[in-house]
Amino acid sequence: MGIIIKPLVTEKMTAITDKLNRFGFIVRPEANKLEIKREVEMHYNVTVVDVNTTRYAGKTKSRYTRAGIIKGRTNAFKKAIVTLKDGDSIDFYSNI
Repeated sequence: MGIIIKPLVTEKMTAITDKLNRFGFIVRPEANKLEIKREVEMHYNVTVVDVNTTRYAGKTKSRYTRAGIIKGRTNAFKKAIVTLKDGDSIDFYSNI
């Protein structure tokens, strides 16, 4: 399975993309920066200049059971912000 889970397409990420030519992805927690760079370059045919990563916890979910309320966290994920070379761009909507 690939390292990239899905691209980040939010209002905040779109503003960063327009201003700084950076794109966001949700990636596997065990992925490192070199693997992320190689995967983005291979899938989107662009040149990656820099990769920044951060780990974050998933949402808290609760279930109501006979024994009471059970609370727990979903899986932890990793976010990767990829800076591309000037002139390169990724169009997430071209494959629809």
